[in-house]
Amino acid sequence: MSTEKNLEGIRGWLILVAIGVVVSLIRILALIMTTYPEILTSGIWEALTVEGNDAFHPLWAPILTAEIIFNSALVLAWLYTAYLLFSRRRGFPNWYIGIAVFSLVLIICDAFAIKLVLPDEPVFDPETLKDVARSASMVLIWVPYMLVSKRARATFTK
Repeated sequence: MSTEKNLEGIRGWLILVAIGVVVSLIRILALIMTTYPEILTSGIWEALTVEGNDAFHPLWAPILTAEIIFNSALVLAWLYTAYLLFSRRRGFPNWYIGIAVFSLVLIICDAFAIKLVLPDEPVFDPETLKDVARSASMVLIWVPYMLVSKRARATFTK
């Protein structure tokens, strides 16, 4: 019992998980705040979604709308996950795993959706490859950690 008590708390490798949760939340907020307002206010939306414009494609509106919805949902999910983390709630590992896997799938699906609109572009441009690598690393390292870590099991008990 005393060994398990020593494992409680956001210490050890869980510190890196906590930093990752906060950084992920900040990154997605920054993405939303810098990307979508510009698209919606600078004429890009109209150029991509109004028939007759050179850049028009019928899939742009649904793709961009889905991106806005999913990224906004991810902000809410990361906020809730941060709450679970810092209040040491039992649901944290499952939420963390779910968001990690969902984020990776979302990045890959978005890349293929964009490929439908821009067939001459590579599916994975350098920025997308970086995002896939970051997400895949998160899934490959931290999902197994959440599943087998004694510290995670001892910490998230409320």
